[in-house]
Amino acid sequence: MPEDNEKALYLNEQVIEDCLKGTAASEPARVRAILEKGRAMQGLSFDETATLIALEDPELMEELFATARAIKDEIYGSRLVMFAPLYISNRCANECTYCAYRASNKELHRITLSQEQIAAEVKVIIEQGHKRILMVAGEHYPNSNSLEYVYKSIETIYATHSGNGEIRRVNANLAPLSVADFRDLHKTGIGTYQCFQETYHRDTYSKVHLRGKKADFDWRASVMDRAMEAGIDDVGIGPLFGIYDWRYEVLAMLQHIHHLEGRFDCGPHTISVPRLEPASGTDFTATTPWKVSDSDFLKLIAILRVTVPYTGIIMSTRESAQVRHKSFQLGISQTSAGSRTDPGGYERSAGDFHSSQFAVGDTRPVDEVVREIAEMGFTPSFCTACYRTGRTGSDFMDFAKPGAIKYHCEPNALSTFTEYLEDYASPATKEVGENHMLHQIAAMDDKQQRIATPMIEAVKSGKRDVFV
Repeated sequence: MPEDNEKALYLNEQVIEDCLKGTAASEPARVRAILEKGRAMQGLSFDETATLIALEDPELMEELFATARAIKDEIYGSRLVMFAPLYISNRCANECTYCAYRASNKELHRITLSQEQIAAEVKVIIEQGHKRILMVAGEHYPNSNSLEYVYKSIETIYATHSGNGEIRRVNANLAPLSVADFRDLHKTGIGTYQCFQETYHRDTYSKVHLRGKKADFDWRASVMDRAMEAGIDDVGIGPLFGIYDWRYEVLAMLQHIHHLEGRFDCGPHTISVPRLEPASGTDFTATTPWKVSDSDFLKLIAILRVTVPYTGIIMSTRESAQVRHKSFQLGISQTSAGSRTDPGGYERSAGDFHSSQFAVGDTRPVDEVVREIAEMGFTPSFCTACYRTGRTGSDFMDFAKPGAIKYHCEPNALSTFTEYLEDYASPATKEVGENHMLHQIAAMDDKQQRIATPMIEAVKSGKRDVFV
């Protein structure tokens, strides 16, 4: 059992730095051999990932992108899972120089939602068509954001209904906890626990995290050990790209993944790829020397898909609609839509930059995003079945790796998309969606069709929450 003050011994900065210095552009034959291994969905070694990071040749870059697309299609099919973030409080005791929530920011409007306000926010999210929420709160324990407040908020989200809709799974993005507190959090019925390291570079970490519990690098870097020890087997990790060199962050994150796989026989369920965005009261985004260009951003997404093929990759509305559109084709498996990053923003029907954590790049309504996704040939999925049937952690991998998961996920995606089309879609989106559904069913094998067709018919006849 890990101690609560455990050091993050998995991180070896010297190995990463030496690898980045020593890895030059490789011969095309070696790159293609690595991509061939990736296409076989075997995952990549540390050195192989570093070789792809050093890749610059345009022709080989296109082959990398093609490989990422092929892997995504093979494992996840056309599915793109949808969710909405719900910020319940922006109060925080930490001093992170890049974040609007930092304790010293006098420009920020501080808000902690009451349970009645949370229910009102959830009702709006449900009426957008969402079934999955990522609940987010600043670190202000044990005051207004006490753990009891967090647990009660999760209960309120699950208890809120509107029409045919409800939230079927709450994921949680919260500050690191002790093993004992994680056990209590697990009892609330959350799906994935998510926490970002922000940067895996110790020296940079100390320069941007000045005060508060978050200033302890090892407390944060060992958080997933404590969460998984407590029984939370679905965890989500990720750096905040732009704080330090993205190449370093990818390799450090790979060390983290290998550590979790070695210790718990299961790596993270998801990786998020947030980039720094403008935030109230700080010019960090404008001054950082580590900005990630759009081309490098798309490259790192493709590399992650090839390197850890069975891990979900999450794209948020931090990014513009154009960047999101491109990223969906390179391995993204989950995305938010219609997001507000300020507490109370959904009920106000407009975001408030001075109470938001960061600026939102894609401000389109959910219906427009769903329509575009379907037009691209992807199925907007609102499924939460794996969480509720126990297909999580290593059990999910046991289904995913031999390909059996497609007989669950593809039918469930179509069933939940049918719910969206029946209950929430505009006429234009319903037309696009129904045409997409016909193409998807026609492309299924006989077994998938036998599973999916009666599920879709059941939803159209009025039944809800139909899954396998």
